[in-house]
Amino acid sequence: MMSAQQPPPGGGNELGAAYADRFAAESPEMQAARHRTHALSGSQPVEPPVGAVLAVLAATTGARSVVSIGSGGGLAALWLLRGMRPDGVLTALDGDPEQLRAARTALAEARVPASRARLIFGTPGEVLPRLSPGGYDMVCCAGPPREYAEHLPGLLALVRVGGTLTCHGLLEGGRIADRTARDPQTVAWREISRTIRDDDSLLPAVLPIGSGLLVATKRA
Repeated sequence: MMSAQQPPPGGGNELGAAYADRFAAESPEMQAARHRTHALSGSQPVEPPVGAVLAVLAATTGARSVVSIGSGGGLAALWLLRGMRPDGVLTALDGDPEQLRAARTALAEARVPASRARLIFGTPGEVLPRLSPGGYDMVCCAGPPREYAEHLPGLLALVRVGGTLTCHGLLEGGRIADRTARDPQTVAWREISRTIRDDDSLLPAVLPIGSGLLVATKRA
């Protein structure tokens, strides 16, 4: 006989995910950024539990210098800045002017000092050569995987030893586990996950929160 305190069959995951969403409290500025980002085409803002993990990772690594690939309308930036050191600087790049404008608005509403964040208009291929290899505590990929998959070696080169790379959206729709899925985004995710998993210098894990977070720490 089922205990009254047990979740219904198959409902545990849904209840747990709902609790994780509620547990990761967003500020009013984060909520406003989420609403703006949802209105932008092709946008997939980080979910609250994913944002909370990004903040924890930033705090755990004592992150002072972080790169965000894709501005995510500023939502990922606000979560990262929550966990970074008070003197930390976030660099976010985006090739979508609407996303970048939304990010500027989000940071302004949250009263983030201009010295703590720099937003750059451009693609990874255009901006990565201007960034310092090994100079970053975290590199967070918050945009569509097709926009940075071919630049993954360059992104990994930015991360210092002991630093972390994260990629958001790996498990969206469950397509990566569907062997029949051959759409460009799923193919890009498979290339990214395979490259990270097979790199002996990285210690990777997939966190089944939100639409999935791929995390890898550089150990050599």
